[in-house]
Amino acid sequence: MPDAASAPDHDPDCRRCGRLARFLDRVRGEHPDYWCAPVPPFGPRGSPLLIVGLAPGMHGANATGRAFTGDHAGILLYETLHAFGFASAPASVSRDDGLALVGCRISNAVKCLPPDNRPLPAEIAACSPFLAADLASLPAGAAIVALGRVAHEAVLRVLALPRRAHPFAHGARHALPGGRLTMFDSFHCSRYNTNTRRLTRDMFFAVFRDAAAHLGRGSVES
Repeated sequence: MPDAASAPDHDPDCRRCGRLARFLDRVRGEHPDYWCAPVPPFGPRGSPLLIVGLAPGMHGANATGRAFTGDHAGILLYETLHAFGFASAPASVSRDDGLALVGCRISNAVKCLPPDNRPLPAEIAACSPFLAADLASLPAGAAIVALGRVAHEAVLRVLALPRRAHPFAHGARHALPGGRLTMFDSFHCSRYNTNTRRLTRDMFFAVFRDAAAHLGRGSVES
């Protein structure tokens, strides 16, 4: 794992994935006011809670330049973070809205917008050094909340842990080898998952209640 003190957590000019770079070029031409670049992690580095998502959304982070900001997926996430004391406000509107994360950081398995929200395995692998930098900075006892299977497996890949030993399941809790980190799984808070009620507010709150309890924080009413 890289040295947490020096490893970069993203590259603002990264073009190592040709397919993603070309797609961002095209989207930039269609939406010149959009961010259309790798989206950096949001929140203090080395926070005890790290949330790992999939990738920036077209009209969310890819537009605003801040993780889970500007689209449906961020609505439930920031409401939940605020309820548990990890965010200063319950809604994330723009990069300059003054919202701050407290003891929490949000990153993505892939830092660039992928076509159809589906990064290729090679693209996830190419972005893994940046996720590795975030994982390396976590303090002992930290919690990771993986939003979806891709995020879950990206974390395992960076830590060189077998998927078979740590299968993804909503609400699952994984004490990772070495005793430093614990990963909590949740279905992604996407529009599709919440509209179909594959993921409900109560289900999402339950995951964060578990993570907060692990970190010694009090719970909130759901």
